[in-house]
Amino acid sequence: MVTKRISDEPAYVLHRYDWSESSLILEVFTRTYGRIALVARGAKKPASSFRPILLPLQPLHIAFGGDAEIRTLKSAEWQGGHVMPTGDALLSGYYLNELLMRLLARDDPHPALFDAYAATVQLLASQSLEALPLALRAFELRLLRDIGLLPMLDAETATLAPLQPGTRYVLVAEAGLRQAHDDDRASLPGEQWQALQRGLADGALFSDTVRACIPGLNELKTQLRALLHYHCGVKVLKTRQMMMDLQAF
Repeated sequence: MVTKRISDEPAYVLHRYDWSESSLILEVFTRTYGRIALVARGAKKPASSFRPILLPLQPLHIAFGGDAEIRTLKSAEWQGGHVMPTGDALLSGYYLNELLMRLLARDDPHPALFDAYAATVQLLASQSLEALPLALRAFELRLLRDIGLLPMLDAETATLAPLQPGTRYVLVAEAGLRQAHDDDRASLPGEQWQALQRGLADGALFSDTVRACIPGLNELKTQLRALLHYHCGVKVLKTRQMMMDLQAF
């Protein structure tokens, strides 16, 4: 537990709740300490310096202290660098935040995942429709790997047999990576799974993961969505339902 004041910590606001007439409880993703809860006293007051800063998908440096489960935010500074995403990019950012809220335990540091999140938010802010699905798939892979929910992608999970480049395999929640059956909705050839494993290797850049997602992007999306829903314990994530509802109009 953190018992001293922490300063100049890179962070993003994932979610915020009303705590009183004038204060907020924040769920924050920090680079060094992982997901933490903070109280921002007086943040809802019109004159509060927190009011225009504590927004999602914006890079912050924060200071906080305390040794309780919910610590106290002391200061927050916007780091600039990009504007707030809009449209589909904004909803995609909320989707990332929902994944982190559901799957990350509090006080469990993931500095490499934080860097991947920051890189993804930068891509979302660029408003590039071409980069958007690639960034999401790459982040999903990094998240699942970092929290131990992604099997090795260069071997069959049950037998540990190396993948055959021309054979198709499917990633399923209950069995990991196995050879595809005729009735599987989506699958990828072994060579593409192997490329994804290289894109996730120690020392690989987030851009390496993004490039590895290009072949078979739609098939990868279907399999990762099923895996994430399984581990989140829901049939449809709230942000995805919101996207579907908006597309229905």
